Amino acid sequence: MRELNYQLKQLCRRNRDGSYRTQADRERQLTLIANQLHGLGYRRMNARSLKPKHVEALVQQWQQSALSTGAIKNRLTVIRWWAQKVDRRNVVARSNDHYGIPDRQFVSNDSKARTVTAVDLEQVRDQHVRMSLELQQAFGLRREEAIKFQPSFADQGDHIRLKASWTKGGKARVIPLKNDAQRRVLDRARHLAGNGSLIPSARNYRQQLRVYERHTANAGLSRMHGLRHAYAQQRYRELTGWPAPAAGGPGIKAMTPEQRRMDHQARQTISRELGHEREQVSAIYLGR
Repeated sequence: MRELNYQLKQLCRRNRDGSYRTQADRERQLTLIANQLHGLGYRRMNARSLKPKHVEALVQQWQQSALSTGAIKNRLTVIRWWAQKVDRRNVVARSNDHYGIPDRQFVSNDSKARTVTAVDLEQVRDQHVRMSLELQQAFGLRREEAIKFQPSFADQGDHIRLKASWTKGGKARVIPLKNDAQRRVLDRARHLAGNGSLIPSARNYRQQLRVYERHTANAGLSRMHGLRHAYAQQRYRELTGWPAPAAGGPGIKAMTPEQRRMDHQARQTISRELGHEREQVSAIYLGR
């Protein structure tokens, strides 16, 4: 193994920031970056020899290969993590504008919302996968969160509590219970899981993820992230009284000042419930 690859792997082993998935993605991307640097002719690097010229060369290669703006920004986030861990923060520009990377386009008024019906769920033969799908739909959970979900811990009566180890970025959060349907889903989840999680005791997370992917594919179910879009749009209607722009509601330009205030507050609430820090990201789910 080349020295840079080895040192970056060791850096990941010593710094367990974020969820399991975040750590795995970071290590995978750093391995790719190390290989690309070697291919660019930087053959004698170690983890502390990162310089601005290396970052510039990588960004130029990514742009020439038509990598998406979002993917480039994600890779720069990983490089910033690397630079921080070896105390070389100033090597990477703080703003992506420095590299000529345009703002990511979040706004879309084409709804990606979807639901799963009782008939859909009947086609899913694994009861734990079925329960995870129900939780994704009822609370807008990510797939990983719904698989790792431990009802006896999460159920707090009028809200659910998500552990940091379940979530993207390792950030715990709470989501309110607003209706009887959510309560029924939670009660069924508790009955199935008991004091455990929705990962059967004979499996680990990676094994259950493969089971989830296989059973949803066999049932003809895809793009289950759309369940989060549906949750966000339902919550928007509850909070404002009208549909989200992506669901046929008025766009921001057509709103009165009072409607814009309510729109902004609703987006902030929904962003927190979905586990995002920025209100801007709500446009992915709600439109603008």
